Amino acid sequence: MTSSTHRAARETSRVALVTCELFPDLWEDDHPLRDALRERGTAVDAVRWDDPAADWAAYDLAVIRSPWDYVPRRAAFVAWAHGVPRLLNPADIIEWNTDKRYLGQLAQAGLPVTPTEFVEPGDTWTPPETGEWVVKPTISAGSQDTGRYSLPDQRTLAEAHVTRLRAAGRTAMIQPYLAAVDTDGESALIYTPDAGGELRFSHSIRKGAMLTGPDEGTIDPGSEQITPRTPTQAELDVATRVLDHIPGGAKRLLYARIDLIPGPDGAPLLVELELTEPSLFLTESPDAATRLADAILARL
Repeated sequence: MTSSTHRAARETSRVALVTCELFPDLWEDDHPLRDALRERGTAVDAVRWDDPAADWAAYDLAVIRSPWDYVPRRAAFVAWAHGVPRLLNPADIIEWNTDKRYLGQLAQAGLPVTPTEFVEPGDTWTPPETGEWVVKPTISAGSQDTGRYSLPDQRTLAEAHVTRLRAAGRTAMIQPYLAAVDTDGESALIYTPDAGGELRFSHSIRKGAMLTGPDEGTIDPGSEQITPRTPTQAELDVATRVLDHIPGGAKRLLYARIDLIPGPDGAPLLVELELTEPSLFLTESPDAATRLADAILARL
């Protein structure tokens, strides 16, 4: 394809950036991406994932960005994803990644994952005797239904949280609270494709601690303390190992975000692998939005 033909194809292409009712004009972090695509002549619409009037077949590509209200309707969200003709990230990845039990699979593969106990709806749970612990559901976004508990003082509250999740038919996950988040913070490493379609490191940010106590069931996008960060070599090495274990291969992805916190020995532990609807912190890196826009155009 000649450059003029490629330019003409861009100018007739339509891209849907997928959002939700909470953010009809996208979450503000995605505005640079929207603008970069439009500057390249591509028509861009912000479209709710659950909009019954949306004609997904009319778009050359649909890119998931901020559909953060899907959690109580995860089955419908997954079904929707499988029905979109050209979706990034792909629907099978969405199905796998929207249930955090994938962390158990990655741990079994030998990756350094934050130790996690999963409590299914029919299981019983005996809280640890002491320590600080995080309780959350395996299906959640934006720290919804997530709480931090100090045992034994808050044992009753922790038990009530797990019981509430189980009673709702949800799987709970219990993890040790990693104290380094209070000092070092959490590192989020963002990866986007290079010209050959291979995921490459784009940029990284530091998130300050957010969990201060028991679950309050809220979602407050943008409440984190975000600053740019240069990852350590150890963090980059862990991220590479994680990407090597993505089902079907990482080359199918448009983006990946790998969240790491130092463990008790200082070595990075995987907290979450965000492949569905992560904030990509595009405003924290000067060229991040243009790199991602170019990667999207390369898929058209």
